[in-house]
Amino acid sequence: MMKKITLFLFLVATVASQAQIRVGSKAILPYEQSYGEAELKLNGAGLREMLWIDLYAGGLYLQNQTKDPKEVLEADETMSIKLNIVSGFVTQSKMIKAVKDGFEKATFGNTAPLQDRINKFISFFSEPIVRNDIFDLVYIKDKGVVAYKNEKELGVIEGLDFKYALFKIWLGDEPASESLKEGMLGIQ
Repeated sequence: MMKKITLFLFLVATVASQAQIRVGSKAILPYEQSYGEAELKLNGAGLREMLWIDLYAGGLYLQNQTKDPKEVLEADETMSIKLNIVSGFVTQSKMIKAVKDGFEKATFGNTAPLQDRINKFISFFSEPIVRNDIFDLVYIKDKGVVAYKNEKELGVIEGLDFKYALFKIWLGDEPASESLKEGMLGIQ
């Protein structure tokens, strides 16, 4: 009897640790992620679409759920955004252009204080981007934004001000996609 209970608990723990959510018809995101000591939970997820084509799914992972974008942007705590590319229309050049445009909007055209760090971040897109690539943009308190592509670390960009501008691309007043923003905030 004890062996059956132990096996049951092991199976429940295994299933719970691998729990995932489907976003749209093609993307799958985990419910939880860990970075160092921080346990992050999916706050919400959505799709970036253009002309009825799903481009990528985005998930926001936080330690404490919130629907307030300002709270997320200003928080100096570990959090992440996961982008799961679901379309071949998302290419390296289009991603670089979208990131540049996003920083322009996020900083109201004043990218100068962040320009060196923005250039370093853009250099992380030096390889082709293909369907099923996954980017994790993880802000770690006292370290900065650590960028990953398919679980491979690309580099670190220091500064809470950089994290603020980067996350504002998806969560600011002029986001890349309003429906994606609402999804990531768990509003829709």
